[in-house]
Amino acid sequence: MGAWTGRLVVRVLIAAVTATLLLVASTALAIWWTARGDDRPTSDAIVVLGSAQYNGVPSSIFEARLEHALDLYEDGVAPVIVTVGGKAAGDQFTEAEAGQQYLADAGVEDDALLAVPEGVDTLESMRAVATEFEDRGWHTAVLVTDPWHAMRAERMAEDAGLEASSSPTRQGPAVQTRTTQFKYILRETAAYLLYRATGHSVAGAPGIG
Repeated sequence: MGAWTGRLVVRVLIAAVTATLLLVASTALAIWWTARGDDRPTSDAIVVLGSAQYNGVPSSIFEARLEHALDLYEDGVAPVIVTVGGKAAGDQFTEAEAGQQYLADAGVEDDALLAVPEGVDTLESMRAVATEFEDRGWHTAVLVTDPWHAMRAERMAEDAGLEASSSPTRQGPAVQTRTTQFKYILRETAAYLLYRATGHSVAGAPGIG
């Protein structure tokens, strides 16, 4: 390999590394910016992304989402709240069922609640919700999830055929400290880039699947 060729290879590698770093940084910035937003147009339904539940009792992360969805419902953003999410092996309740029951106990009427008990990750859940929307002639949704999850959830919802906005929670473990926020932004950056590159989701961690 000649000197000229060697310099060219080094320049290409530097350019590739720089482009990768810029992509990661710009994605992280977009996630942070989306997390700061709060879009709540009048819509067909409010969609609450599921998180862990314990024997039918929502986790603190899930409860924060449900409480925010309840506020949106009471403000007249949409006439229906959709809870979505499946269950892990051995669970008696799905995330969707746990969320639906929580909201019913909070006073939401049965005809204003719809449980979609499917999905082990955000992508599966959004596709299941899109099917339910299509069956009912609905098109628009306000998504409720953690701030750092909002951008990827919107993208997946739109790819599934929904007209989606997001109104993220402002309470709960995912927003407690700057260290926690930084960790979630890093994880979501990786998950978002993986989805855009492969079309696949990541399951397992709260706010990440």
